[in-house]
Amino acid sequence: MWRIRFFEEEVMRLRAAGDVVGSVHLCNGQEAIYVGTCTALNLPDDLVFPTYRGHGWAIATGVPLDAMFGELLGREGGTNGGRGGSAYLSAPAYGMYGENSIVGAGAPIATGAALASTFDGSGRVTVAAFGEGAMNQGAVHEAMNFAASRKLPVLFVIENNHYSELTPSDSMVTSDRFYKRGSAYGIPGVRVDGNDVEAVRATVAYLVKKARDGGGPAIIEAMTERLVGHYIGDAQAYRPAGEVESASTREPIVRTENALVEAGMSRGELELAKERELDNVRQAGARALQMPKADPSTVRQHLYA
Repeated sequence: MWRIRFFEEEVMRLRAAGDVVGSVHLCNGQEAIYVGTCTALNLPDDLVFPTYRGHGWAIATGVPLDAMFGELLGREGGTNGGRGGSAYLSAPAYGMYGENSIVGAGAPIATGAALASTFDGSGRVTVAAFGEGAMNQGAVHEAMNFAASRKLPVLFVIENNHYSELTPSDSMVTSDRFYKRGSAYGIPGVRVDGNDVEAVRATVAYLVKKARDGGGPAIIEAMTERLVGHYIGDAQAYRPAGEVESASTREPIVRTENALVEAGMSRGELELAKERELDNVRQAGARALQMPKADPSTVRQHLYA
């Protein structure tokens, strides 16, 4: 979780300096969802199809930081040769099958991958991750209906950070219990504390085993709060005064650090580990800045239409 947080903070710094360009959505505050989920999967055999807020998913699947930075910096050494940037970053070799800038579009794609696993004998489970706002997208419900009808091994993970882009989610629906919507399709759903990494891991592990054993899809609504704007540059004028400060007291890293201290780890040990991780992230960013820039003439490579 530190690695993800420090990566996002360094990306913010590089974006302000003009080195990272294009649309960037950070995930500060939501790290426990990615770490908890990915530690419960058999990567890279199992597959993750994240939303456009996907840096945390990529890092949690094990994608090297140098390649991550390189992609956002438009360098040849990036995960996709500098062609995808933040919005389309992917790393299939690690089970991370790419961000998608269409809201909720990963759900039908992940469902298709789950369908394929019923034919290839891989025993693969797929994860589709998206925000709660995507639960109002038709394609998401089509994917859920199809997954339920075929009992496909796919988990739909809702990252509920209480905002659909810039709008409070509970102002858009009659019920904000999004996990309950699966009942219309016969899909079991559960709401979990998305700031508790162990709770996420245990919940996902149970449902992964169930899906792998033929139990079909499930919905996991992970409750969390983002500590940054919807995108870099978002003034967040729509958020009540003090909301971010309040969220900072219960975010996943603070909670995990406190739990480790209660379990017997000293604050000094934590700080040393934290400093090592911060140094690793900064060194990776510095190395990526030295990579050759991607050749614009190659922009049409690896495209299919």
